[in-house]
Amino acid sequence: MNVEPFDYDVRNLHEQCRQHMYHDVVLTMRDGNSFHGIIEDVGTDDMGVLVGEDVMEREDELDGDPRQFFGGGYGRPRRRFRRYRRRRFPLGSLAALALLPYIAPPYYPYYPYY
Repeated sequence: MNVEPFDYDVRNLHEQCRQHMYHDVVLTMRDGNSFHGIIEDVGTDDMGVLVGEDVMEREDELDGDPRQFFGGGYGRPRRRFRRYRRRRFPLGSLAALALLPYIAPPYYPYYPYY
């Protein structure tokens, strides 16, 4: 059985993607781009990922607000939102897949009060 190295890499990444479905991952593409997202589904040659993006409130939405805000007359700050969009990535363009580590809060031992 003659298997090309590229085909072996794609099959290996396909298995990794299936194992890490519904987890936060960092996808590194062959062209150097990297994306942070959640793997939603994995097909035979592509995968669907929910990619997060930051969205800022537009300036014109702030002008019509009749409320007064404190802060020295500068108005209120722009609000920031996070939303997810579905994107499809071909498995052939994927170079690496890494799980984002879950950082647990620090453990503070019980302090006996006397």
